[in-house]
Amino acid sequence: QVQLVESGGGLVQAGGSLRLSCAASGSIFSINAMGWYRQAPEKQRELVAIIGSGGSTNYADSVKGRFTISRDNTKNTVYLQMNSLKPEDTAVYYCNAKVTTKSLYTMDYWGKGTLVTVSS
Repeated sequence: QVQLVESGGGLVQAGGSLRLSCAASGSIFSINAMGWYRQAPEKQRELVAIIGSGGSTNYADSVKGRFTISRDNTKNTVYLQMNSLKPEDTAVYYCNAKVTTKSLYTMDYWGKGTLVTVSS
């Protein structure tokens, strides 16, 4: 079993910053890509940012230049630094990781989500 636990969400004013963290634990052999997705009310879940095991990154156009994804492979943790937040960034943010378990099964795992609310 693998668990992903997010932290760092909350309420912030427009223009402010938040840093999300997501720690993976459990029967982990290796972790490939890690990413952040978000889902706003009555909208589909969308990719925010993703980072490969070697550090390559990709961002949604809506967050480029404002958000930065990073990871610490020694801690199996991925971060999302969010600056210049806008009300339209309000959503539940979910962590995702493609994990190869010690049983050598590769699967996508999801965290339970953390709410980010940006007030205008």
